Amino acid sequence: MPFWRAYYHLIWATKNREPLITPGIERQLYAHLIHVAADLGSYVYALDGWTDHVHMVAAVPPHLAISTFIKRLKGASSHGINLSGNNDYFAWQRGYGALTLGQRQLQDAVEYVRRQKQHHRDVTTISWLERIAEVDEGPTTLRPVEDLRSATVLRENGPIYLEPDDVAF
Repeated sequence: MPFWRAYYHLIWATKNREPLITPGIERQLYAHLIHVAADLGSYVYALDGWTDHVHMVAAVPPHLAISTFIKRLKGASSHGINLSGNNDYFAWQRGYGALTLGQRQLQDAVEYVRRQKQHHRDVTTISWLERIAEVDEGPTTLRPVEDLRSATVLRENGPIYLEPDDVAF
């Protein structure tokens, strides 16, 4: 069996950011997501969200593309909720956010996700983790490959789970 540690903070939204995740379906929705993730060989560390989106911290096996993983989660969960008859109609919006995590960031990400409802009530969310766009927004700070040959260290400008204004460089 191969050794792997591939941690992700994943975010995706309901169709048109409608408040479709009601208290009446939330528990069933999260159960669907965790069950499908487990069937795919993934381990879910944290799962929570707000009325119009979810956050998940998971370890996803390297043989499984993140796009496939999220597609399966979204498809199975919306199908299951719609079959349950507990709501009018449930659907996910196209797209998702995916951030890779190292072992050191894992616990901070888990705590951020577990406190989603509190963050939204207290307006203490990290804005760039909460937005979802329809276009592919890859990293904007990439340098040309030839420039990378002279670089000794490649890293983020600061801690991921702090707002940029909170980080002293």
